[in-house]
Amino acid sequence: MAKMLKTLAAATVATVVLTVSASAGGKIAYFAAASQNGFNQATYEGVQEMAAKRGYETEVFDGKFDAAVQFSQVEDVLASGNFDGFIIAPNDNVGIAGAVEQVIAAGKPIATVLFPVGPEMNTLEPQIEGLTATVASPPVPGATLQAQAVVDFCADKDPCNVVILIGAKIFPFDNLRLETYQKVLAEHANIKVVSVGEGFYSPETGLNVMTDILQANSGVHAVLSNADQQMAGAEIALDAAGYNVPEMYIMGGGAADVAIDAIRKGRWDATLAYFPKTMGALAMEQIANAIEGKPVTNAINMDEAGPVQALIDKSVLDANPDFVAEWQQ
Repeated sequence: MAKMLKTLAAATVATVVLTVSASAGGKIAYFAAASQNGFNQATYEGVQEMAAKRGYETEVFDGKFDAAVQFSQVEDVLASGNFDGFIIAPNDNVGIAGAVEQVIAAGKPIATVLFPVGPEMNTLEPQIEGLTATVASPPVPGATLQAQAVVDFCADKDPCNVVILIGAKIFPFDNLRLETYQKVLAEHANIKVVSVGEGFYSPETGLNVMTDILQANSGVHAVLSNADQQMAGAEIALDAAGYNVPEMYIMGGGAADVAIDAIRKGRWDATLAYFPKTMGALAMEQIANAIEGKPVTNAINMDEAGPVQALIDKSVLDANPDFVAEWQQ
C-alpha cells in the first residue's frame, strides 16, 4: 500500500501494465487499486504464480487509487469479452459493487482481495450473491490485536502517551481501524492518546505528520500505526527529535520489508501482516477452481491463512528465521 491515496487521479481509460503468458487455460484480469503500489504488485505476483501453475494468462489494470477509474475498467474489460475470470483490489468497497454485479450477471467468476465488497467491512462472507471469493483480513480483529499489544507495553506506565498514525480517515476501513484502536485504548485510564495523525501510506507524509505531532507533544512512549510506510517516516522524525526508538513501542502494519528488518534489528516491536503475495495466489486459486468446476472456498481470512501468524514480533521471526517479507514498501 505504499503511498496509498497520494493522489485521487481523474478517471482515465484502463491501462494495461503487464501481461504474463501461460498455457491456454483462459485469461484472468487483475484490477489493482494502483499498479505502481508495492502491495498491489506483490498481490499480482501471487496471482501470476498461481495462474502459471494452473495454466492461465493474466493481465493487470491500474486503478490509480481512483474508484471511478476502477469501476470503468471493470465494465470495459467485461465488455471486451476477452477474460474468463476477475480479481479486484477495490478502491471503494461499496461503490464497486455495481461493477461486480455486472461481472456476476455475465457468468464470470470474480474474487476480491484485501477488502470485502459491500458495506460490512468486518465480514468475509460474500455480501453479493454470486461473488466467488473474498480473500482478506477483517479490520477489527487485527486492529484489536495491535491496540492490545500497546496496552500490554503500557501496563507499568502512568501516563503512557500514545500517538496513532492512521492511513486516511476518508477510507471507511481506516476509520474502522481507528475506532477500534481508540476503543481498546480508552478502556485503560493510564493510556493517553496525545495525537492522531494521517500518514496517507507514505514515508514522506509520515515524517512530516510525526514531526508536527512531536513539536506539539512531548514524552511519547508508543506509536501505533496501521501502515509500515508511514511508520518508516515517523521513525525518522522520532530519531530527529532525540527519542530512543528501541525503548519505545513501535507498531506498524503490512509486514513490508522495512518492518521485518526493523523488528529483527530491535528498532520496532511488531507489525500486523496482510501477506499480499499469498493473498493473490489464494484468490487466483479460487477463480481457477470456479472456472474448472472444482470446490471453491468463498471466504479466506488472511489473519489465519498466512505463512506465519498475522501479528509479527521478534519472537515470531526468531521462530521462523526463513520468513521473508512478501512486499517492499
